Amino acid sequence: MEPRRNAFEQPIGAPLPDWNGARPPARAPVAGRYCRIEPVNVEAHAADLFDAYRSAADARDWTYLATGPFETVDAYREHLTRIAASADPLHYAVIDAASGKAVGTLALMRIDPANGVIEVGHVTYSPRLKRTRVATEAMFLLMQYVFDELGYRRFEWKCDSLNEPSRAAALRYGFTFEGIFRQAIVYRQRNRDTAWFSVIDREWPALRPSYTRWLDNTNFDAEGRQIERLADLIERQKAASNDAR
Repeated sequence: MEPRRNAFEQPIGAPLPDWNGARPPARAPVAGRYCRIEPVNVEAHAADLFDAYRSAADARDWTYLATGPFETVDAYREHLTRIAASADPLHYAVIDAASGKAVGTLALMRIDPANGVIEVGHVTYSPRLKRTRVATEAMFLLMQYVFDELGYRRFEWKCDSLNEPSRAAALRYGFTFEGIFRQAIVYRQRNRDTAWFSVIDREWPALRPSYTRWLDNTNFDAEGRQIERLADLIERQKAASNDAR
């Protein structure tokens, strides 16, 4: 489609006459079927999270994070106290509904209500959360909250370009790869080229039913194994949406 043009015949972006901005996220829980996400609370979450992270065989999960690993619960409590006080990033604990325990954290950050842009970051999942329905539902709850309740136009995911598991997760969750920002950050006394991904509001209607279908109990066999992959459901839904236009 050709872009519209102004009086000088210059191409310009689509009009947004009714755009009034998005709302900032609140310090409030968001509940789903398998988990809830709630603002980090030191007294409620520190012991569970430290125990969950210490269940890992080694420290490799911290390689691409700017903090950790934490050798003592006191050191972790100090870290959690700092992030709990932050408004941006706004850190959430992921609570497994089955156990009632916190098993990981993630955050909304670079919060820009005026332009409708927000990022998910500081994704710190323990072995008890990785590759589970809880992990996928936590991302779904955050995405649903950002688009359906707060009214954002763009949801971003960024990671070290060398972090292949994070890049694969972004694609599985339905984010679109946008490119590499070279020499974007210095952390742990090393360079980081940053891989950028996003979901925008017009893509969300195709993603929502894919998540709902994947999370349904009928998509898992008696041993809890998935029957259909989330990425396959998203691709089919996107194709159906494009055909309908």
